[in-house]
Amino acid sequence: MLGKNTNDLMAFLAVARERSFTRAAAQLGVSQSALSHTIRGLEERLGLRLLTRTTRSVATTEAGERLVRTVGPKFEQIDSELSALTELREKPAGTIRITAGEHAALAVLWPALTRLLPRYPDIKVELTIDYGLTDIVAERYDAGVRLGEQVAKDMIAVRIGPDFCMTVVGSPAYFERKPKPKQPQDLTAHDCITVRLPTSGGIYAWEFEKRGREVKVRVDGQLVFNSIPLRLSAVLAGHGLAYLPEDQVKRHLADGRLIRVLDDWCAPFSGYHLYYPSRRQPTPAFAVLVEALRYRG
Repeated sequence: MLGKNTNDLMAFLAVARERSFTRAAAQLGVSQSALSHTIRGLEERLGLRLLTRTTRSVATTEAGERLVRTVGPKFEQIDSELSALTELREKPAGTIRITAGEHAALAVLWPALTRLLPRYPDIKVELTIDYGLTDIVAERYDAGVRLGEQVAKDMIAVRIGPDFCMTVVGSPAYFERKPKPKQPQDLTAHDCITVRLPTSGGIYAWEFEKRGREVKVRVDGQLVFNSIPLRLSAVLAGHGLAYLPEDQVKRHLADGRLIRVLDDWCAPFSGYHLYYPSRRQPTPAFAVLVEALRYRG
């Protein structure tokens, strides 16, 4: 039965993982009707219903969930071992999938990739920008990037960047209309360019610290962007105050296009870390990437 059902099991795991026939079919490169036929055939041979289908969603049954728990890790192990065979090649090769926030991608990942990839033309990198705390195992990423304190204890974490500061900035034109805030609570009277968090759905509260005292301020304004370049463009145009990584605004502070406020309240954040499952068998391509990213400051 195993030889006959290997492809069917892989198809089932894709649907169970994606919880969607549409996404699973796109991932497998087959039509939805062909995928549905494959799953029905597997269920008929096993004599068990594996998936519950509605017009809006797909969920695993008890039998299906058991199959995911028992068979899924074995397929992942096989896939990992096959990937590891690339070390027999002369050059590291393969695709590496990473999820990271936008600032980490701009400040750390992209500069490293521009140096690494020309030397290793057989390595491909798929980088997804995501502000949520993505489950890299469930979403089948090779690695993720988070601040140090956000990395789960069961993951291997490699520091890839220095500590950094966020800063509150506004344009000279904006401060002609509004007084400069003296303390974080003053921000509630200002137009602020904000970010909505995907995990909670709420607006991100700006974080401050001074002499051990931590303060979070729930700011408000006309503009909500989850993009650093858009927030930077908006603050440069005088639409309000923005809370941005210092390295992204440094040149605009130097040329006077932006003014920094509340500097004594902006304590450093821990640096970014690349993290991945401890049971993962690193491929040569992944090992090369880790070494290229490793922070040696």
